[in-house]
Amino acid sequence: MLKNLFLYGFTLGFLQLLIACGPAPVDETATTTDKQQPVAATSNDQTAEAKEPDILIVAFGDSLYAGYGLDQKEGFAPELQAALTATGKDVRVHNAGVSGDTTAAGLRRLDFVIDSLPKKPDLVILGLGGNDMLRGLKPADTRANLEAMVKKLDERDIPVMLTGMLAPPNLGAAFSDEFNVIYPALARKYGVALYPFFMDGVVGHPDLFLPDGIHPTAEGIDIIVGKIAPQVVETLGE
Repeated sequence: MLKNLFLYGFTLGFLQLLIACGPAPVDETATTTDKQQPVAATSNDQTAEAKEPDILIVAFGDSLYAGYGLDQKEGFAPELQAALTATGKDVRVHNAGVSGDTTAAGLRRLDFVIDSLPKKPDLVILGLGGNDMLRGLKPADTRANLEAMVKKLDERDIPVMLTGMLAPPNLGAAFSDEFNVIYPALARKYGVALYPFFMDGVVGHPDLFLPDGIHPTAEGIDIIVGKIAPQVVETLGE
């Protein structure tokens, strides 16, 4: 997993502002027309609308989660949902990825996102920190924000799975040493699941990245999901 980290560091160092400044994708499901006519729902329609899947997962992260540069069905959340559904699980993966989000921004919106859901999530997959790293923010602040989010979710009795990031060598050994221990340390402290490196299997393969050299292609997302889905299944339990 780490053998291509040098290439990862070079790429991220050169293009570090792209992921931080990328626009958030448009939520097409929220778009309506001004002249749309109301349609009377039958009792069957109302039942279908009211029925939620047995399992609700929230993918809470940045542009890597949001599906930056991809079609609506090609991002991490919909692809993970498809993979989990294929295992026989009745599941919905709610896409709570926002391009450019830091851990501080995520902490500010976490309660709102959870409170807006139709029911308490069965799992929150938490994948923030990449933009903190690329902006050179203090690892201590990143850790404090992530810890605050994990604690909030723990207080709500919501299981958490962390997906980690790794700092590239060009940010310096001191920074990398302090940043890279954040995710495993929090996982140990709070007893939450950990997927150590979200970009595992993609880094070092330029053909799996969009032209910006930062965000995975649809094929890259498929590889990421293929690696992470079994651990999500394990975390959910039977």
